Amino acid sequence: MNIVLFGPPGAGKGTQAKELAKHYTIPHISTGDILRANVRDGTTLGIKAKEYMDKGELVPDEVLIGIIRDRLQQPDCKSGYMLDGYPRTIPQAEALKEILATISKPLDVVLNIEVPDKELIGRLSGRRMCSCGESYHMMFNPPLKQGICDACGGKLYQRDDDKEEVVRQRLEVYTAKTKPLIDYYSNMGILVNIDGTGSVEDVFRQICDVLDSHKK
Repeated sequence: MNIVLFGPPGAGKGTQAKELAKHYTIPHISTGDILRANVRDGTTLGIKAKEYMDKGELVPDEVLIGIIRDRLQQPDCKSGYMLDGYPRTIPQAEALKEILATISKPLDVVLNIEVPDKELIGRLSGRRMCSCGESYHMMFNPPLKQGICDACGGKLYQRDDDKEEVVRQRLEVYTAKTKPLIDYYSNMGILVNIDGTGSVEDVFRQICDVLDSHKK
């Protein structure tokens, strides 16, 4: 099966991707991971990408899609793949569609894990840290005494990027970027929305039901 996986920050996409790749024996392809691998291995495209990364610039679409084309033609993608973090724009989706057609690996399904913003904000803004390295979550793993680390008795703090206003901004950016892609794949008839509000196991079962029904 050839899959694209979408999901906002806090939806548990990374956890699900890892388990799904294991369950279906297909590679989980993260654009960040393959970019770093190409740079590390000194490939032609990796050297090109590094030029932009060293200047703090975004890697252009033509370089990124070349790296993805090469990755999708590796032997471990013979039985399918799961793309995570790509595409992010309509032009990228169009370029991906063309490449998949040329290598005869069209998408079977696009999974979109949905979680209401209110719950995502609770998940993302609930984390608390201690200078000793311990971390807690006010909803899922609270300290025994509010604001105090169980391990060392230190005062817990909230990271800036976990603060509610920052989390809201991250979600707004994600929605603005992803909405056109959701519509794009919905119009192609291959988008399936997944309710991401249940337990990790519940969401995994939902996704497996969808993927099993799409098996060739």
